[in-house]
Amino acid sequence: MNAQELIESGNLELYVAGSLSVEESREVETAIEENPEIKKQVEMIEAGVITLAEAVSPPLSAFIWSQIVENIRKVRNLSDSRTSSTNWGAITGWAAAILAFVGIFWMLKQKNDLQERVQYTTTQNTVLEEKATNAETELAEANDVLDIIRSKEYNSFTLPGNQAVAPQAYAKVYFNKKDKIAYIDAKGLPEAPRGKVYQVWSLTMQPLTPTSVGLLDNAENKDRLFRIDMGQVATTEAFGITLEPEGGSETPTMDQLYTLGQVTP
Repeated sequence: MNAQELIESGNLELYVAGSLSVEESREVETAIEENPEIKKQVEMIEAGVITLAEAVSPPLSAFIWSQIVENIRKVRNLSDSRTSSTNWGAITGWAAAILAFVGIFWMLKQKNDLQERVQYTTTQNTVLEEKATNAETELAEANDVLDIIRSKEYNSFTLPGNQAVAPQAYAKVYFNKKDKIAYIDAKGLPEAPRGKVYQVWSLTMQPLTPTSVGLLDNAENKDRLFRIDMGQVATTEAFGITLEPEGGSETPTMDQLYTLGQVTP
């Protein structure tokens, strides 16, 4: 076939890709040696393949590119020193080597990207599982508390706010007098200022005797529902809640009394 037919046949592209038979490759090499137009066409195809590979693949390191280019130059220098023929097979081999390097690096990048996505997904799943477990635990605990305070052993009392200090404040007490266990719902109390904490007092009225039974530390209980064991208290007729310095006080600060209410029938 003539030069134009050879160009239009697609054999030049197959030759560059290394997909022709030995006999067909020899025919193309002969045509390249004899026809400058075919030689130029092959060079254009090689350049296009390399450009495409560079565009779709991750960049190679400067060292690798320098080694490839140096070896191609050696092959072409040897080819130029011979007047009888051009070593197109060697050049094509190096073009194939470039594509192989590009393909390897592209696959490695894809593998690394996939591993990162798998690791990210695994981490996210672990976080979600932990959150779900924590939510289930908190829900179970809340249901247990609700079952307790709704039982007939517990009586509910409201501690009104002190009109002189915090008229809008209030607290709820669920009190089991037999077992001397109280649950304090402190959501009706303002947020304690920094360096301050609410302290609960068990009171007997005659004579008025306060006994500290616990602190309401919101940092440790975001639901603001506190369980208080009052086994050390002989009698409780009322509850009071005061605002005290962090760590609590030995006696209540009366001008910081936020709520007060009786728990006797």
